[in-house]
Amino acid sequence: MFELYNATQSTCSQKVRYTMAEKKLEFVEHRLKLFKNEQLRPEYLKLNPNGVVPTLVHDGTPIIDSSVIMEYVDELVPDDPLMPADLKERATVRTWMRFFEEVPTVAVRFPSYNAAFARHFEKMSGEEFKELAARKPLRDKFLGEMNKEKGFSVQRMKDAESSIRKTAARMETSLATHSYLVGERITLADICVLPALIRMEDLGYERLWRDLSGVVRWLARMKTRPAYAIAFYDGSLLSQQYPGIKDEHQAKLRAAFAVDESDGR
Repeated sequence: MFELYNATQSTCSQKVRYTMAEKKLEFVEHRLKLFKNEQLRPEYLKLNPNGVVPTLVHDGTPIIDSSVIMEYVDELVPDDPLMPADLKERATVRTWMRFFEEVPTVAVRFPSYNAAFARHFEKMSGEEFKELAARKPLRDKFLGEMNKEKGFSVQRMKDAESSIRKTAARMETSLATHSYLVGERITLADICVLPALIRMEDLGYERLWRDLSGVVRWLARMKTRPAYAIAFYDGSLLSQQYPGIKDEHQAKLRAAFAVDESDGR
């Protein structure tokens, strides 16, 4: 019934895999290699004209956009609901999800590319890189902003840290007194933000929420759920794909920030 086109390391794919695991749904998995541009092949663009992952195909019908997929499968299978019954609480879940899509989901792209993904473009000529960026239906402007050799700017990296700190601080307002973001049961809101914090932790940014005890406990709690091991199977973390990446990235980041502060004096 279900086919999931996704990528192992994709944060949006991870939140869909976690949701489907919570719903106890089995699916046929198609793992796309993003840096071989398999998501831009004509046959995949017929399923998802945005040229991104994931895409869920249910009984032959493609469902696109990770948050849409999450809500779709939750509504499709009423068992173990991931949305509250109360309408006001449902609105709260959706409010969290919209915030997560606008703030941390965007923020994690910059350190992800600087730490891991930019290296895949090193052998391209400048013209080849521009042509690739232009082929991206949704990510053309994002990729076009990146320096092929240096990655994204120091200011982008600082903004990313600020966005993640803002996210964690807002989460703490609820998690200081509750097990999950909307009460004592897991909801789609928790799943929506989890991959972003896992990615930042994997790259050495846990300092951004280490002083927020509610967030720390919540993150540990989300990792102990059976769905975590299913969603984050071996190879899902960048540190598993690129050994030593955390220390390498943080060292480069400290050096770049130091130069930027020196130039700003």
